Amino acid sequence: MKKLHEMSKKELPDLPSKSHTVFNIEPNTVKPEFPDVNKEEINFRYGLLKPYAYAHIYWDEKLKELIYYVDEPELNSEEKKTLILLEDGIRELINISYLSLEKDEKMIEYLEKNVKVLLSELRITPPRDSFLKLMYYIYRDFVGMGKIEPLLNDYFIEDIECNGAGYPLYVVHRKYRNIKTNVIYKDVPELASFVEKLAQKTGKYVSYATPLLDGALPDGSRVNATYTGDISSRGPTFTIRKFTKNPWPPTQLIKFGTISPNILAYLWMAVEYGKNIMVIGGTGSGKTTLLNALTFFIPPQARIVSIEDTRELNLEHSNWLPSVSREGVGLANLVGQKYGEVTMFNLLKESFRQNPDYVIVGEIRGEEAYVLFQGMASGHPSFGTMHADSVDTMVKRLETPPINLSASLVETMDVVISMTSTKRGGKSVRRLKDVNEIISIGKEGGNIVNKPFIWNPISDKYDYVAESHIFNKLIKQQGLSEENIIQEWKNRTLLLIAMYNAGMFDFHEVQKVIDTYYKSPDGVLHKFGIK
Repeated sequence: MKKLHEMSKKELPDLPSKSHTVFNIEPNTVKPEFPDVNKEEINFRYGLLKPYAYAHIYWDEKLKELIYYVDEPELNSEEKKTLILLEDGIRELINISYLSLEKDEKMIEYLEKNVKVLLSELRITPPRDSFLKLMYYIYRDFVGMGKIEPLLNDYFIEDIECNGAGYPLYVVHRKYRNIKTNVIYKDVPELASFVEKLAQKTGKYVSYATPLLDGALPDGSRVNATYTGDISSRGPTFTIRKFTKNPWPPTQLIKFGTISPNILAYLWMAVEYGKNIMVIGGTGSGKTTLLNALTFFIPPQARIVSIEDTRELNLEHSNWLPSVSREGVGLANLVGQKYGEVTMFNLLKESFRQNPDYVIVGEIRGEEAYVLFQGMASGHPSFGTMHADSVDTMVKRLETPPINLSASLVETMDVVISMTSTKRGGKSVRRLKDVNEIISIGKEGGNIVNKPFIWNPISDKYDYVAESHIFNKLIKQQGLSEENIIQEWKNRTLLLIAMYNAGMFDFHEVQKVIDTYYKSPDGVLHKFGIK
């Protein structure tokens, strides 16, 4: 076959117009509603890259577990041979790095044009259905992320986990939690090649000398991977924490029972009046999801500065300055920093010079906690997350190395929300375990905490078990009467319930209602029939 890169321009057909483009991917505009049935009855299919790739979640009676099956077009032997020839030709003809820049219609037109050129050179004229299947796999592998491209297009997937070559990938599904898939990287070379691709996409470098990868994909998804078998005995591995472009609004958390409307209304008031809030819990307990939901309650005109090591938060507010730390290069200096490194500590120090009304830290791990709590003490309302299973554990982490905060600084925290991941009826669920109001922090333990709300695991309900210390603070600090506070709490609870009953789960729509409530509360209540 003639060297493809030597073809003259006269031999290349003109870029086809939209009307001549045969292949296209339909946008996923409708999010599926999952049936609320027993595990053994689950048999549900929805589109990922329509009309070519679908997710099929079903109960495997033989394995006695749920399976996430990526349903893609099947290729016959001739189509497989043609696909191999086309892939070789594309590597020779097209700048592969250019393909990965965008996934829009122009890129698809460009790709289709070159595939037609290759087919003409190979003297192959496949029927329309075969051409579309070939285009799908070329699009998936060269423009997308290969075998996991359908998974990356599933709104309901939070994590994608590969434990080595020859083992099925697992996903963490928003509805069904951990599920085994039919996606497998069959051998080490294939998987190692994919990890190299991940490294390229994150702008990092991975090799036998530097076999650990930690970075972010262009869409913001967080990647952690290993490259060699001496690091992980099953060969290369990777975990992708997907970045959610459309975060869950508070109504979505009500729908899944993660939190109750009256607790959300309470937190809404705490956010509005500038209380400092920390969300704690284990890995995968829903800390960041709840933190993002709380940002819906920030007044629309407020200036927000967020600091993260990997972008996970997504706010609808226009007056929002998102900051992300970055790694440096070369060897570390005497204080342990590399050239060009920008840490969360650096970003947090700068944030207080940016006139923030609210400061949000994605996850608190080290020295940045000192700056954050200093900011709280100086009157900057702040939110954050921490890995801890209780208030006592959180306090111990804050008071011991490497953070070393004083008890007086820890006391600037107003509300600590404890999240948990548990099982109910054989299903993995996330629940707000309790709400803790910090009253005082003892130097040798003996922390005094008020718990107004506690989750009852037997009834799966949230009990209001104690008078709110925060509400009492608002009476003293804001000059509000107890009657006004209770009425406002009731109104916001009813509004959240009304939005939930009206099926308002789009985050733009929910944010608009909350923003309008700040400007015209009576008008919003009247609109939803709340007296």
